[in-house]
Amino acid sequence: MKNFFTEFAAARAEYAIARKLYRMKMLSFLLAALLCICPLACGTYPAAAAPSVRADASERTIFLTFDDGPTDSTTPKVLDILRDLGVKATFFVIGRQIRGREEILRRTAAEGHAIGIHTYTHDYGTIYHSREALIEDIGRCRAAIRAVLPRYDRKIYRFPGGSFLCPDLRAAVKAAGYRYYDWNASAGDAEGNYSAEQLFENAVRTAQNKDPVLLLLHDGVGYRQTLRALPKIISYFQNEGYRFKTL
Repeated sequence: MKNFFTEFAAARAEYAIARKLYRMKMLSFLLAALLCICPLACGTYPAAAAPSVRADASERTIFLTFDDGPTDSTTPKVLDILRDLGVKATFFVIGRQIRGREEILRRTAAEGHAIGIHTYTHDYGTIYHSREALIEDIGRCRAAIRAVLPRYDRKIYRFPGGSFLCPDLRAAVKAAGYRYYDWNASAGDAEGNYSAEQLFENAVRTAQNKDPVLLLLHDGVGYRQTLRALPKIISYFQNEGYRFKTL
């Protein structure tokens, strides 16, 4: 009988995990569907969705932004590429992923990159449940950053999925003293199984006629094609005369 209850408890736990994973997959599917049916696809967001970034009128500017790190498999390699090509970027981090990767976060800051708040959990169902839940999630992420970087005082934020998913929450973020940044160009590395060449083409296409360019990329787990595309993306914008800046 004891074994029966033990197995039953284990089965319930596995079922709960499966339900949570299913819910997250469905949210991702709905997001992908929205991107397919609305004019915001491929990162082409209206100006109102991304607070303005001042750029020198005499030069074109690009802001490389990376979401969903730090990770052991991707973030250090992104940092290596940026270092070798002399480029700075902005990293919007997931708070719960910092533990065990403190040195990666320290390296990111030490090498002159900007660090922004993305989320603590990246669980849409939780963080977008209410204004209070969102602000709590942001605060937890900021606290996780400050636990490693005590002098961190930035209050820049990126909504998971973009602020267009929850425009009614933008005011709450502003009221809490944060400035949020969406993007107006994207390599699409979180939207499909693209090759490195396709990611490069997506980045170039969606950045056309944009100044400044806020380019969305990811440094989460499994972004091997992003790593392959990144040097070519950087070289293209360098050759086009863009200056790389951080938020």
